[in-house]
Amino acid sequence: MEFLNFLFILLEVIVLFNILIIVHELGHFLAAKWRGLVVERFGIWFGKSLWEREFRGVKYSLGSIPAGGFVALPQMAPMEAIEGKGESPSKKLPPIGVLDKIIVAFAGPLFSFGLAYLFAVLIWGVGKPVSERDTTTTVGYVFPDSPAEKAGLLAGDILLKVNNAEVTRWSGIGDAVTWQIVSSTGDSVPLSIDRGGKQLTLEAYPEKQDAEWYKRGNLRQIQVAPFQSPIVAGVEQNSPAAQAGIQPNDIIRKVNDEAIFHPRALSQAMDAQPGKAINVTVERDGAMIVFDILPVIPSYIGDAPPAEEQRPMLGIKWDLNGNMEISHPSPNAQIKASVMAMVNTFKALFTEGSDIGAQHLSGPVGIMRIYYMLFQSDYGWRLALWFSVILNVNLAILNLLPIPVLDGGHIVMACIEGIIRRPIPFFILNYVQTGFALLVICYMAYVSFFDVQDLGGQSNETSYTIKFEPTPSGTAE
Repeated sequence: MEFLNFLFILLEVIVLFNILIIVHELGHFLAAKWRGLVVERFGIWFGKSLWEREFRGVKYSLGSIPAGGFVALPQMAPMEAIEGKGESPSKKLPPIGVLDKIIVAFAGPLFSFGLAYLFAVLIWGVGKPVSERDTTTTVGYVFPDSPAEKAGLLAGDILLKVNNAEVTRWSGIGDAVTWQIVSSTGDSVPLSIDRGGKQLTLEAYPEKQDAEWYKRGNLRQIQVAPFQSPIVAGVEQNSPAAQAGIQPNDIIRKVNDEAIFHPRALSQAMDAQPGKAINVTVERDGAMIVFDILPVIPSYIGDAPPAEEQRPMLGIKWDLNGNMEISHPSPNAQIKASVMAMVNTFKALFTEGSDIGAQHLSGPVGIMRIYYMLFQSDYGWRLALWFSVILNVNLAILNLLPIPVLDGGHIVMACIEGIIRRPIPFFILNYVQTGFALLVICYMAYVSFFDVQDLGGQSNETSYTIKFEPTPSGTAE
């Protein structure tokens, strides 16, 4: 059953990924037909043709490798490095105007942008799942002996500014807590916080673990987690939590009469007083219920962890998402956020002293991995559509960069022809296109090298299961 689920998710990823590329190429194709250009081929997928047919001078084909599509336009700048030699010698083709070249080149990004807007309209209608972990700026947990703890940050503090920039959410690019930390360049990161109505300024000195040369470089961290409601997803059978009466959907509000803002705080409280019962305040249907529970060490089935790593537990399973809401951002707001994410990424890439580099971007392998992870969620299609808005905007912007091979390069070369009032010699175009095509291919191979390493991921799955034995009395001590 798991294998069938894997195949179904993989099929969803392939379908959506191909739609993005094919729509982009369809823009070039329709613009070329409209402007009267010669279109040799319009292919969906690559590799050996499974189906091929010629209609009105254009060869349409379906390849065997499901990786997007292409359109062969011999009157545009040569793409022999990628598409191979065309069937129509360029010298026998009628010349086309500068405006025609610009329109055809611009049509691909325009269609990508249009698809992004279509997806944004869909998200506006069906809604986008949003976790409180992503939207909050409240600190939920401060890791012991971390830069955040050394700076004096406490759970419950509300972050107002990070690195002197206002923050409105925890995750994302731009006005987000994590982004302002990882994209910072100074030795320290100033933190403006609200603590109980008082505004304070702290100074954190981020740390970064060294990575092996063949892995993506680690980014700066202060080791702090966002606020997340400690919602009980379930309890283990015979566990102290089950015997005490903890139920799914309970929210742990206090431990030993201290408010907690993250599930990790419960584990920290147990570690702080080993062998002793803890006092847990639970919110259930608006009422507060207090339990005294003694954690116990469970039995392990499988490869148990070393004895020194085994510790008492309550047997609570957590809802890792916390409270979830469905938001309905307007299409314009989604497009603007996607554009600004791209702008901030480029800014970080070219900022002196920034740890964010080209290796931290993703290629096709990384993008398909993200899609796969999104589809595994209960909100799979909604999240995938939301990510497709971002991806299509990125595709449109990147293709408009003035780099030969990309659409922006075609536009630049067409403008040069307009200025010098004659076509750029074919052999020059061929060398330029081939050179930059090789650079793009090398870069894609470079980022794919890191993307492939992420395919295994850092699995949270353990090689054992835990089991709680019933107490002789049938109740927790």
